[in-house]
Amino acid sequence: MAVSPRLSPAMSVVVSAVQKAARRLLRDFGEVENLQVTSKGPGDFVSQADLRAEQTLREELSRARPGWAFLGEEGGQADGDWEWRWVVDPLDGTTNFLHGIPHWAISVGIEKRVGDTTELVGGCIYNPAGNELFWAEKGMGAYLNDKRLRVSARRDMVSAVFATGIPFAKVQRKAEFTATLARLMPQVAGVRRFGSAALDLAWVAAGRYEGFWELGLNKWDIAAGLVIVKEAGGFVTDPAGGDTHYETGDLVVGNQALHPKLREVVAEGIAAAQAARATVAER
Repeated sequence: MAVSPRLSPAMSVVVSAVQKAARRLLRDFGEVENLQVTSKGPGDFVSQADLRAEQTLREELSRARPGWAFLGEEGGQADGDWEWRWVVDPLDGTTNFLHGIPHWAISVGIEKRVGDTTELVGGCIYNPAGNELFWAEKGMGAYLNDKRLRVSARRDMVSAVFATGIPFAKVQRKAEFTATLARLMPQVAGVRRFGSAALDLAWVAAGRYEGFWELGLNKWDIAAGLVIVKEAGGFVTDPAGGDTHYETGDLVVGNQALHPKLREVVAEGIAAAQAARATVAER
């Protein structure tokens, strides 16, 4: 796999770490029936593969940058006094992985604290099964291996394909999703749900999707992907058009032409579901 020589020292560390973790994940993927699996909730699983991958990433990243904080899905570190932080999902798409579906990824974001605020300055999403490494650094553009990425240029909803994730646990989130989907489907060419938010974001950056929305994601699901989408020319907001998406996990992503239209549909779906809930509560 050819990777651009533009990599900064920090991103070189990330690429090396994800490739090392990927080698073990690929071995586990070939023997998935032997893995021990624990359920964390409806549709939410953790396996030995997740835990081993996070351990590998933590060791490799900490060895190269011992002063950096680490926030990971399978044993994340709480917020503290840090200047730089890795934000890591060692296996995004665990359900796919456990069913032998080759659509899963390792995601590592780089977050920097500036005063009282933080910003995402780098991200890497690696799909080992397809040997596709998506990466970006702030101000440097986004890449797939060594090829520059740009978001889709499509401008019409009728020709657009959007990606999403289906909420599992919270009833209200399911209602908001259902209301949004009912409004969106008649307007577009298709909606896809492939089970990895990290890859959904990477695929928006690569122009494979025109946009993506999901509600209630975690920081490790989206940290790397947000940088990659933005560096590929995409737009990211919360459903109201604000910038709370990284904290709330409610996000709408798209190209310049279609992001506003997708955001409007998602906002309408959320409002409709909330209104229906309020009506029921009043009865």
